[in-house]
Amino acid sequence: MDKNTTYKEGMSHVQINPILDGRSPKSLLVVLSGPSGVGKDTVLMRMRELGFPFHFVVTANSRPQRPGEINGVDYHFVTTQQFEAMIEHEELLEWALVYGQYKGIPKKEVRQALDSGRDVILRVNVDGAATIKKIAPEAVFIFIAPASLDELRYRLQLRRTESPEEIEQRLAQAQHEIEQVVNFDYVIINHEACLDEAVGQIRAIIVAEKQRVFPRRISL
Repeated sequence: MDKNTTYKEGMSHVQINPILDGRSPKSLLVVLSGPSGVGKDTVLMRMRELGFPFHFVVTANSRPQRPGEINGVDYHFVTTQQFEAMIEHEELLEWALVYGQYKGIPKKEVRQALDSGRDVILRVNVDGAATIKKIAPEAVFIFIAPASLDELRYRLQLRRTESPEEIEQRLAQAQHEIEQVVNFDYVIINHEACLDEAVGQIRAIIVAEKQRVFPRRISL
């Protein structure tokens, strides 16, 4: 009896991990989320530096481009009018109006990557993750949390992009967002000065997901 017969005999009604037949594992859609200022962008940048084999989806954003940011790398910077046209034509996987600015994920980029066999990673806010979960419940949802709200306040102050009043507003929102962790598959604490530890935990999650007997199946 050959290998394929051994693994598949009596299991024609289920789809087990293709690695049993020597093929590549199914593509993953990984959603990273967490409160503003928790370090999602920094985690993503470190994953890129380490050569994680992901298609990193670039989010569309209607806010002004900040110094040092690169259009098409950090975000797709578009005008409010352009973004609203994308909404009208249903060109976004998810979108939100956050603090007066639009953010969203182009559908086409995600589908093309998954169809080509590449894993996709998305960086979204908590509300965006909830929207994606309705559309793609088989995605891997990872919540990045701060060690404490005091540490999150310190991170926000270092950014120097918000006023003290805006920081307190974001902290209040962060408390509410942290309560939504129950809707995620995994939680990672992003301690200050322990970036590689958080990134290593994400890598471990991905490796484990690739070995699932019954892999997640993404349909968009």
